[in-house]
Amino acid sequence: MKAAMFQTPFMAPTRSPKEVFEWAVSQAIVCDQLGFGTYLIGEHALQSWESIPSPDLVIAAAARETEQITLGPMAHILPYHNPTALALQMSWLSHILEGRYLAGVAMGSFPKDAYMHGIRDMSRNREMTIESLEIMEKIWAGEEFWHEGEFWSAGLPENDPHHPNRDVRPFNGNMIVGMTGNSPSSPSITFAGANGFHALSTYSGDEFIRSHWEVYSQAAAANGHAVDKSMHYIVRDVFVADTDAEAKRLAKEGGTGKAWMEYLLPVYKMFGLNRGLVTKDNPIDPEDMDLDYLAEHVWICGSPETVTEKLSEFSHNVGGFGHIMPFSFDYSDDPSAWNYSLQLLAQEVLPKVQQPEFATQN
Repeated sequence: MKAAMFQTPFMAPTRSPKEVFEWAVSQAIVCDQLGFGTYLIGEHALQSWESIPSPDLVIAAAARETEQITLGPMAHILPYHNPTALALQMSWLSHILEGRYLAGVAMGSFPKDAYMHGIRDMSRNREMTIESLEIMEKIWAGEEFWHEGEFWSAGLPENDPHHPNRDVRPFNGNMIVGMTGNSPSSPSITFAGANGFHALSTYSGDEFIRSHWEVYSQAAAANGHAVDKSMHYIVRDVFVADTDAEAKRLAKEGGTGKAWMEYLLPVYKMFGLNRGLVTKDNPIDPEDMDLDYLAEHVWICGSPETVTEKLSEFSHNVGGFGHIMPFSFDYSDDPSAWNYSLQLLAQEVLPKVQQPEFATQN
């Protein structure tokens, strides 16, 4: 199991754009130094707690200061972008990073962001995403084409030997693509499997994760793609400290607890995801969920020994996965405890986590 981070970011709306940018870049550097494998940055237009509208600016800045970690957006909302401009931008970044790039794409889920981009009816976002990807993949192939579509027109002209086209293919000719799923039996996760993309599952209970792998692997098999658990990222919050009590206190009293109570729980309720967070062994009314319940049963909090045990149990319950990907939270005023948690996760916990044997799904 590898460590990854999802920098949405969940920072208080009082933070300035400069503060958000500097935190996002500094965390990429920290994660790289600690041995994290992947660092992905969200893209949102109007979400006050998820305030990075242009993840590529963070990626470009972090590219100069990191050496090993894979960087990427999670995700560019394809209906809100010109596919030619986005394909060129992503391909160029893959070269700047010499392959340390994951192209996160999505269909869009927030109506306000869609409205701001001129879309008042999101029912066709899936069709727009499919057409956008078709254009982008043709551009990444680097071969002459013309596409006259329902939403966009684009093409790559014939190469003129006297004025040759720039090579627009990604680094080593390969673009790794990923998609996030936020609902049970997610259409986005199914789409990812059908196209052989990597899959990111936002945690909303163990059954939720199992259902994601089922639809993902089935869609991949039905379309001739071989996928395995190393391509599955689980987005779940983790906080590690020297003792269980200290880990829970730092999570509840710090940026994790603040973001959950003021933003994330309301969002989970809006999408109905909070019901999946209630465990069978500890049933409560989802509306009564509080910080104590989250720290004990939803987040994975504790000492290195406790977190190792909980992650091993979780992995076996869901059949294993490749990456544990905590959200990033606002500990920017004093990041020492947060960075120490990341260090313990990457260097003390994950090397000892026991996972079930992986099997490639053909």
